[in-house]
Amino acid sequence: MQEKAYLGSCHCGNVQFKIITDAPELTTCDCSICIRKNALMVKVHETKFELIKGEDSLTEYQFHTHTARHFFCKSCGIYPFHRKRVSPDFFGINVHCLEGFEIEGIPVRATLGAGMA
Repeated sequence: MQEKAYLGSCHCGNVQFKIITDAPELTTCDCSICIRKNALMVKVHETKFELIKGEDSLTEYQFHTHTARHFFCKSCGIYPFHRKRVSPDFFGINVHCLEGFEIEGIPVRATLGAGMA
């Protein structure tokens, strides 16, 4: 897949962002928060992520090691993205928040976040 720009948002539109990705794979995670939010994610470097609108509409949640930073919209509660624990210069993007993103045919890799200490 060739690199492409995608616009993303939370449900109410208060948080809007843009990513650039070639989406070589999608990931799931079995850590305690990801399993509950059932997110399907694409990983993008911070240089390919732009928060367009809504920094003040985001709330942040951290747990365990307080390394990963999970963001949620204060109004609608949607999880659009998080800063990754193992590579904090990368974002995990909720692909269901992206406009026109087609998940069909992209391999999905399960990550084992529950075992990280």
